Amino acid sequence: MRTDDRFAPETNPQQWRHRSVRIFISSVRKGLEEERDALPGLISALGHTPVQFEDFTAQPTPSREACLKALRSADVCLFLLGPNYGHTFPETGQSATHDEWVAAQIAGMPRLVYRKLGVTFEPAQHEFTRTVEAYATGVFRDSFRTTAELQRKVVAKVRELESGPSPLAYAKLTVPPALHWSLDDDTPSGTSDQAPRLELHVAPVDFAGYSARELAELHLVERIRRTGAVRHDVALSTSRTQEYAAVAIPTSAPAGQPRQWSAPHPGQLVEVRLFKTGQISTRATLPGDSMGSVLDPEALPRQITDMLKLTSALDIIRQERIVVASGVSNPARTTIGTFNPHQARQSVQMAGFGRSLPALRTEPDESVSLAALAAGAEEVASVLARALITQHPSLA
Repeated sequence: MRTDDRFAPETNPQQWRHRSVRIFISSVRKGLEEERDALPGLISALGHTPVQFEDFTAQPTPSREACLKALRSADVCLFLLGPNYGHTFPETGQSATHDEWVAAQIAGMPRLVYRKLGVTFEPAQHEFTRTVEAYATGVFRDSFRTTAELQRKVVAKVRELESGPSPLAYAKLTVPPALHWSLDDDTPSGTSDQAPRLELHVAPVDFAGYSARELAELHLVERIRRTGAVRHDVALSTSRTQEYAAVAIPTSAPAGQPRQWSAPHPGQLVEVRLFKTGQISTRATLPGDSMGSVLDPEALPRQITDMLKLTSALDIIRQERIVVASGVSNPARTTIGTFNPHQARQSVQMAGFGRSLPALRTEPDESVSLAALAAGAEEVASVLARALITQHPSLA
């Protein structure tokens, strides 16, 4: 597939209007010296702020940590792909640019990618480029031969983003999606906890699915660890059925705090399932305390947003159209309210406590573009959270 001059909307142009944004420049310097030196002044001239490793390497923190910290402070990431892959860090087995690609993906950050033509790529860089370009609907990708050509294309793209349309594109489904729900399961894989669960499902549209061999070769555990969502010292449990592969993640107390049953606890990821159909399901606990789980109108959208971005960072779904749905099990043990991470509640009123109530769930009738897992994640999460809360038995 040609990648020249193709825009696949991942970015959110609305956030660019009427303000300066920070643009992080990510690349290996070797083989791209002239291009890297030319972009900061250009970005500044456009009214935005360039961020690059040359600006902050003389500091006590390791360069990798400094780069990732600077990237997280940016609004958009501009990747230059040249012939060299770069130094591989032993802790990740990836180059700095590759680490920054994953970090930007997890953060749902808009990504602009420019590949240099007329040069021979190292094998590792060729493989990395294949990963980047596989996101046919997730990023803008273009190519260049000269620095002047790159500058012209960057100017045009920034101007386009400043005035472009929303990154999300919806389309009505003619056939209801055949999603696999886990809401009626007693517990997630490998646990004995029966507390309410938040689950999110993302399924590609018009996808042929995986064979058992292909499913195994996707190495779900390794992909989860690469996202940084789970510490490397946390033991993960795996299971497999004829329909899916699952990875269970143990819950833990916040760093530096003892685990107390009665203390407030944030929602945590507890499971990832990858189905042969291509559907990815993530399950999580809800924030709560000894009085039960809380559906917080502010915290719930943020939690769903994080789950959407995690799904993107797994680097599995690459189809142009996806279906997204969410649900909450055992709503009788939940309340609608504000979660306070510093103070447990003394009393609550649960609607239907002790009764068997149907799970809350969204039933999708539209597909959406892959940007729903990145720049559009917050918008999609808000819709899903609102739909779940309005179904709560206390509002009936």
